[in-house]
Amino acid sequence: MFPEEWLPVAAAHAERADALTAVWREARAAGRKHAVEDFLFTYYPTRMTHLRRWHPGAGVALALPDGAAAEAPDPDPEDRATWRWHRTTRSDGATPGAVAPGTLDTVTLDLDAFLADRGDTVRYVRDLLSATASRPGTFGCFGLHEWAMVYRDREAGRDQRHPLPLRLGHAGTDAVVEANPVRCSHFDAFRFFTPEATGRNQLQPTRDAQIGMEQPGCLHANMDLYKWCLKLGPAVPGDLLLDAFELARDIRWTDMAASPYDVSGYGVAAVEIETPQGKAEYVHRQREYARRSDGLRRRLLDVCDTVLATRNAMERTATNVPR
Repeated sequence: MFPEEWLPVAAAHAERADALTAVWREARAAGRKHAVEDFLFTYYPTRMTHLRRWHPGAGVALALPDGAAAEAPDPDPEDRATWRWHRTTRSDGATPGAVAPGTLDTVTLDLDAFLADRGDTVRYVRDLLSATASRPGTFGCFGLHEWAMVYRDREAGRDQRHPLPLRLGHAGTDAVVEANPVRCSHFDAFRFFTPEATGRNQLQPTRDAQIGMEQPGCLHANMDLYKWCLKLGPAVPGDLLLDAFELARDIRWTDMAASPYDVSGYGVAAVEIETPQGKAEYVHRQREYARRSDGLRRRLLDVCDTVLATRNAMERTATNVPR
């Protein structure tokens, strides 16, 4: 891609990242914690510089601007040629340096270096996403994982997870857990259950069983598409990264609206999963998130397949070169 093609795309990406994070950045600038959106920057170790940084994905070479030709400034002040897992080449095959007439320096993802560090991650993510996509979604958990994380906290003398009041109080929260079946399939939610709640879960997920248990109706499995985009870094095109972040942000707001916490201070109406109407609303949203995640999951699978296939093709080419 020539600079006049990709520089405006990179600038638009940074603007979209700023818009998607405006609520969180405003709270952070004011020194306030945000009980809903902080999660997106703590549980998922997001840095704004990385979120604003556009990548074209694997196999796309970007011609570096010489300053005069650029119509839009690169929103990232760093030199792309110095980024981790990237390499610079010349269009004439020469060593990068001063640009001769008719030639351009280009920067692209160095798949050898990337896969040397992240190859196991790419293969694991591909296996996990493929297995998840192969299963039907389950839509009967009603978000009780958040309730199970505070179950009988007061009785045990523990501090609850968030500095927000419980909408139904401690006794009312415990009663909801005891009156409803708990069916959590996601290990990274289950591992935060209180000791008193773990035995109530109809499933007992483990890290080793994650590939065998993850299913596309799970809110947290769908939020984690953003995590896997972060793990795959520059191999993931920028639009996919921000689409996954936007889905995770939207799910997080529902996750907290359906939680036992009173989030009315954030202008959010509770999804009262203790009632039939609340359960129906939760399932409605859950199915919509599953629909959105299906497309993102398949796009991320395509990224994994492209990276692995490109590496395999490079290895075959190297093997067939006469010596």
